[in-house]
Amino acid sequence: MSTHTVTKASAPAPAPAPATPAERSPATAGRRRGPTQLLSKGVVNGILLLAAFYMLMPVSWLFFAATKNHRDLFATGGFSLGDFNLFSNIHDVFTYNDGIYLRWFGNSLLYSVVGSAASAFLCTATGYAFDKYDFRGKEKLFGVVLGGVLVPATVIQLPMYLLASKVGVVNTYWAILLPALVNPFGVYLARVFSEGYVPGEVLEAARVDGAGELRIFSRISLPMLAPGFMTIFLFSFTGSWNNFFGALVMLNDDSLYPVNLGLFMWNTTTSQQPEFYSLVITGSLIAVIPLIVAFIALQRFWRSGLTAGAVK
Repeated sequence: MSTHTVTKASAPAPAPAPATPAERSPATAGRRRGPTQLLSKGVVNGILLLAAFYMLMPVSWLFFAATKNHRDLFATGGFSLGDFNLFSNIHDVFTYNDGIYLRWFGNSLLYSVVGSAASAFLCTATGYAFDKYDFRGKEKLFGVVLGGVLVPATVIQLPMYLLASKVGVVNTYWAILLPALVNPFGVYLARVFSEGYVPGEVLEAARVDGAGELRIFSRISLPMLAPGFMTIFLFSFTGSWNNFFGALVMLNDDSLYPVNLGLFMWNTTTSQQPEFYSLVITGSLIAVIPLIVAFIALQRFWRSGLTAGAVK
């Protein structure tokens, strides 16, 4: 007896569904988005190059002008070279009037470094307190601090001068150092940094271990806030180094001048003594160097600080 095996006909396979945009190969997607990406990068890079050219052009002109003698300074173009006299001009700046420029430069370092370090520490401690402690009227008081950000520095110079004259610190180093301690924007930044860099769990663990609040701040919180401290220091350093109007109001002794005020006084005499042009230009070039060094040396701190509080 024969046995017949009956097999069923297999059903036709369904047609594959069209690939969705998410399932397309990266190479294909990259080729399709390539022109747009290249155009976007080109536009962004072009804008950045224009911005860099705009900001570096004055410094470039300053460097070219500082290399020229008095004759070439007016006889040649702004970005053309004449006889190279940079080192001779620097020597003239440092030796004029018994080296008064060095005194001004040292004053600027004192005002900027000491004042900014004290201001950054005070702002860091204040912002940390606003973030980690609860007390009555905290948010209202913080609102008052933020209100200080809206007040231009030039508006309060006359009241500050009157207060300084009452205390008797006009025409002293304290007339510049004490106002530098007040930095409402630094307090705001410090609170943001404290929220992003100092976990509350770490502080609670330290309290359980018996650490006091001052020890917690100095040994635990302050090292965590190092990027914020250096960022605030850099902002304060830049503001103090460029503080012209405050020094103009508070000081009348040229031995106490910062470098920018001293250069301004030299510049006022150029109409009667044109040879001061070389001194002013070369002195201005030297005065820019500390700011460049500060930004380059501290860039790892302020670059990390740009994203503080952005990710929770």
